Amino acid sequence: MSIENVTARISELQARLAQFAPARVSGSGSGFATELAGARVATTGAASGGTVSGADVVAEARKYLGLPYVWGGTDPTKGMDCSGLVQVVYKSLGYDLPRVSYQQAASGRPVADLAQAQPGDLLAWDNSSRNNGVDHIAIYIGDGKMIEAPRTGLDIRVVDVPSTPDVIRRIIDQPAAGTAGTAPVSARAATGTPYADLIDAAAARTGVPGSLIAAVARQESGFDPRAVSSAGAQGLMQLMPGTARGLGVTDPFDPAQAIDGGARLLRSLLDRFGRTELALAAYNAGPGAVSRYGGIPPYRETQNYVRTVMAMVS
Repeated sequence: MSIENVTARISELQARLAQFAPARVSGSGSGFATELAGARVATTGAASGGTVSGADVVAEARKYLGLPYVWGGTDPTKGMDCSGLVQVVYKSLGYDLPRVSYQQAASGRPVADLAQAQPGDLLAWDNSSRNNGVDHIAIYIGDGKMIEAPRTGLDIRVVDVPSTPDVIRRIIDQPAAGTAGTAPVSARAATGTPYADLIDAAAARTGVPGSLIAAVARQESGFDPRAVSSAGAQGLMQLMPGTARGLGVTDPFDPAQAIDGGARLLRSLLDRFGRTELALAAYNAGPGAVSRYGGIPPYRETQNYVRTVMAMVS
């Protein structure tokens, strides 16, 4: 029996097992499984004012790149399947999603099409006619790419979205733009942004939202590629010479190199600290300061920097 046939058979068994859930919830006229799948999950993120962003979801998911696919797996140290990855990522951010893909694909709220999808949204497909509902789910990271746990024999990876998803769902509530520390993050730089093509290309390579890269460039240098700070930081992204060398940037005054290096630095800080605000604080004050204080350092400059950049993100 081929791997594809085994996978299809497993999906069929999953769907049949769901039928053994209690038929009804007391006082309700709908099936328990449907109620569970369709209900909007309660989240600590929402309870704390909606501070989780799509970039946070993507940064959390990236921590598991290279981990083996394990069918039925939910262990972030050993391996996970597609829905296990989704559940673990969102659970770490305070969102309690159902376990299997077809239930996850009924959580949150619908997104009309891929053009309207945002980083952190769930993309799902119904690939098999042998079972009802979707059987594969992934996390969108922007610019036509996603993170998935694909199948046995492959590791968790970043790939192009292979086809139009059958279902797109948004789990997190994006707060109003302009709220410090909570602004939604766009995958692309806004129309008219200087060096937008270079920024969008760097965003596609790194998974860092283009609007975040653009906001950092605007705050750091005002988009001046020849800018030099009193401390010696250089170029559009104001990279210190040592930092630039560590990133392989040979000419920080070259816009393409500067943007690529700055985006990769942001990527590493997002992966390390898991939150956009903390990554920005580390970009400004250094990762050591963020680690030392366990959050945004009590420096007025850094606090203003984070607040200003987050207010520009849209």
